[in-house]
Amino acid sequence: MKGLASALTIATALLGSLPAAAEISDGAVKIGVLTDMSGVYSDITGKGSITAARMAVEDCLKAECSGMKIEVISADHQNKADVGSAIAREWIDRQGVDVLADMSNASLQLAIPPLLKDKNRVGLFPGGTARLTGDACQPDHIVQWMWDTYVQVAGIANHLTKPGTKWYLVTADYALGHQLEADAKALVAAKGGTYAGSVRHAFPAVDLSSQLLTAQGSGADLIALANAGGDTVAGIKTARDFGIGQDKQKLVAFFLTAMDVKSVGLAAAQGTILTEGFYWNLDERTRAFSERFKAAHGAVPSAIQAGIYSSVRHYLKAVAAAKSDEAKTVIARMREVPIEDEVVRNAKLREDGRMVHDFYVFQVKKPAESKSEWDLYDLVATIPGDQAFRPLAQSTCPAIKR
Repeated sequence: MKGLASALTIATALLGSLPAAAEISDGAVKIGVLTDMSGVYSDITGKGSITAARMAVEDCLKAECSGMKIEVISADHQNKADVGSAIAREWIDRQGVDVLADMSNASLQLAIPPLLKDKNRVGLFPGGTARLTGDACQPDHIVQWMWDTYVQVAGIANHLTKPGTKWYLVTADYALGHQLEADAKALVAAKGGTYAGSVRHAFPAVDLSSQLLTAQGSGADLIALANAGGDTVAGIKTARDFGIGQDKQKLVAFFLTAMDVKSVGLAAAQGTILTEGFYWNLDERTRAFSERFKAAHGAVPSAIQAGIYSSVRHYLKAVAAAKSDEAKTVIARMREVPIEDEVVRNAKLREDGRMVHDFYVFQVKKPAESKSEWDLYDLVATIPGDQAFRPLAQSTCPAIKR
């Protein structure tokens, strides 16, 4: 009996010393990056999103996740909600995926959360429609990290709108564009500005000439592109051809990235005003992260790709701290563990699933002002997260409504 007691004591001690992976389902944390590999968002998501997720895994394995088994798989959602949902369901049911990341397509963002709730999994959305933390929220299962449609509009609208300022929008005719337009109307009105109207275009856009001529003819002080990806690139090029943004009318892009500006070129994009939650050249830490990413991917990270790194990194920290990959347990721990990395500043995860952090207003540089290949922006303003994002008191998330 004495020998048996000694054996049990040793076994208990060994079990107590095993890494967190021993208490994780299937013995591994499985991350599925559901991204756009071939469409209009592929430059700002796609292969770069996969690189960002893998970097987050590598960094965590060197620190909090030491000894854990972590797998990353990926697939192309083709910007189709049915395709993305089918992949997500197969991943969860047959491959044991614990957490989904990216999903940067508005229709997909609204289709996936009910599945995550039903299957008790986690979704890490680097950005997207503000409905993810509003009426479509699932705060026990999803978080929204870098940006949403509200903050992309609010950063610019609150900074530029004065009483009487006249706005006109060129809007993509799908969920993302509609939400940007709705938020713009409300924010411009709240600041005493005038919403002169909008004209919509198909997704993806073929030719934006007529829409931009209509916007130019409106006489608005600010012409805003309420679209993203290739549509925004096309809009900036066409606007430059028509002289928009070169006189009293300013050109605003609600969702413009460094990759987009690089594609357009500073000569065409110069002077365009935008907001982003991340820019590679903000400080020493963002530059260090971006150099690592560029070495692996060939380009500096977009805000979405940086957000995938940050959200996956923080998720893994929470899994390691909780010694569990059960969805509600991990989300609760994500709210407790301080958010600290090379990407975001002054960050915290709210009870509605919205991560708030410092946000920035930029203006695209003139060609003569740029000192290097990716030196694209001048910082115009830094907006604290509590001022940039929709206030929690205005949330429509049913899970927190009192």
